[in-house]
Amino acid sequence: MRLALTEAVRAAESADVPVGAVVLAPDGSVIARGHNEREATGDPTAHAEVLAVRRAAERLGRWRLSGCTLVVTLEPCTMCAGALVQSRVDRVVYGARDEKAGAAGSLWDVVRDRRLNHRPEVIEGVLADECAGLLTEFFRER
Repeated sequence: MRLALTEAVRAAESADVPVGAVVLAPDGSVIARGHNEREATGDPTAHAEVLAVRRAAERLGRWRLSGCTLVVTLEPCTMCAGALVQSRVDRVVYGARDEKAGAAGSLWDVVRDRRLNHRPEVIEGVLADECAGLLTEFFRER
């Protein structure tokens, strides 16, 4: 999560919402990193999770990220949760809950929806206060 927090700070430095993500291989090594780049790119899909998953798939040379873990500072939204299901990550670890748009247990639970063909394990609340604090500070300054 500390690596994801470093990515979140990078997003904030470029005036984007401070969310960071990393994709880990089954052995725990970092495959890819990402942070929000919506403001920098003008791309509404440039969320940290989507960028990290794209980069991981490119690095591995396959779209299935079986055995991998995505670590992200904020609970994934519906778009990102869908991307995580589609990419077949085994595990999603997140810091702060997102009561307004979260799709991994808060508002919705897309990643564990029994109607879908893949349901990653979800671990929530890792360094939650630190992750939430970064977001609170960002929006307070705005």
